[in-house]
Amino acid sequence: MSLLEWGPLRRIRRNHALEHGTIHLLSQRFPGRPMAGRSTPFGFYIYGNVPMEAVVAASHEALERLRRGEHHWAIHPGCGTNYVASGTTAGLAAFLTLGLVPHRRRRDVLPLVILATVLTLIAAQPLGPWLQAHLTTQADPGDLEIVGVRALSRSWVQGYFVETRGG
Repeated sequence: MSLLEWGPLRRIRRNHALEHGTIHLLSQRFPGRPMAGRSTPFGFYIYGNVPMEAVVAASHEALERLRRGEHHWAIHPGCGTNYVASGTTAGLAAFLTLGLVPHRRRRDVLPLVILATVLTLIAAQPLGPWLQAHLTTQADPGDLEIVGVRALSRSWVQGYFVETRGG
């Protein structure tokens, strides 16, 4: 068995896919409103100024779409996986560039480091979505089901927890 198929990790990945689908649908219904999410083995959080009824409807619709094989809903351009992939590759490019050039004063190497970092960021753009598709989400929800949605209390930002089971 793959580590990615280990129970708690598989549930996080499935909830992460459902979270992305939910945010995609909410973003269509409320364009321009900032939203964020975070997944756990027991469900996912949605943060944003949207009504609870919309979160309930979007999460159920996203689950049905994933079940129908519409796996593109599991990939989101605002996912933290994209930022981690970009930051890691850019950092490695800078580190390697500094290590490969002969020892000079840093200001002489800075333009080369910037060039390597920017070129790496451009080349690495497909990496984040690929990582989402193969590591951080699982678009097949399996027997995942939504148990309920509750508003978060004592939060400095409006948010909801979408509780799931199965998966």
